[in-house]
Amino acid sequence: MGSALVGWLGAFAFTQAVEVPIYARALRCGWARAAGASALTHPIVWFVFPAVAELLSLEWLTMVIIAELFAWWAEAAYFRKVARVPWPRALAVSLAANGASVLLGLLSRACFDWP
Repeated sequence: MGSALVGWLGAFAFTQAVEVPIYARALRCGWARAAGASALTHPIVWFVFPAVAELLSLEWLTMVIIAELFAWWAEAAYFRKVARVPWPRALAVSLAANGASVLLGLLSRACFDWP
């Protein structure tokens, strides 16, 4: 298995560990539906956004901000559709879940160089 895929798997597992409990509890949507949101967005954020950012010569921080805005709105739309959550609640919970995973991911990277 390639190092890029191994790196992604670690980051994906970390993201799921942070976001799924937040979604499952806040939206009462069940664990499978809660896991579905970042299962859809995480590969795009991890593989597509960096490739596009490189093509467009975007700074790392700019790419991360755009990618996280995408994840926030896409996951809110996912829960709006699959869990029939009103937009304001879907956006608020998605912001909380994505914010938590970004902040904890950056903290984990700074402290443990992982994920």
